[in-house]
Amino acid sequence: MTKQQWQIAAAAAVAVVLVWMLWPSGLSRVKNLDSPNRNIIAFGDSLTYGYGAQPGEDWPSRLSAALGKPIVNAGVNGDTTTSALARLDADVLSQDPRIVIVGLGGNDFLSNTSPATTEANLREIVRRIQAARGIVVLLSFKFPSFNADYDAMYTRIAKSERCYLIPGILSGILTDQSLKSDEIHPNAKGYALMASRMEKPMRKLLGRAEEER
Repeated sequence: MTKQQWQIAAAAAVAVVLVWMLWPSGLSRVKNLDSPNRNIIAFGDSLTYGYGAQPGEDWPSRLSAALGKPIVNAGVNGDTTTSALARLDADVLSQDPRIVIVGLGGNDFLSNTSPATTEANLREIVRRIQAARGIVVLLSFKFPSFNADYDAMYTRIAKSERCYLIPGILSGILTDQSLKSDEIHPNAKGYALMASRMEKPMRKLLGRAEEER
């Protein structure tokens, strides 16, 4: 390699490093990173409540222990995006929400709710939390639907509404009997796995949020 070729290669390497350093991370797009609020809230259905496990074995409790931070469990068995939207003020917005982990959509799928309705409700939930200066963490789920791509829906919402997306939360859990309490709910081991999948992304988010305050 000639001297000129070495110089070109070196310049290209420096350019790659600069682009990597200056490229905005996914976290940089998240809305309300500088939130002055205090509480972390898990807002969802039976998967958040912890149906099928003992108290303290739900994923919010496990994640709280891992992070060393309190997490309010605002999960309600059977919740749809419609019923969750109806209780949003009382269970989330009135609780000084700094970070709200939203895990909804499963009961919409099971009740054959229109995917368009589910998406509209989720967007409304996200926007109202953000209007209260909360950061929204959106959990992404895959459901066996022939007429809707739920995974793509969560990704679409997170991108356009500037949420922090955590995908693949249930991956492999509902097909592994050792991780389930019934056909649609994890057991204690399953919830522990869900929490472990959230721990690293949540640590990154909390670190960035502390920098922005």
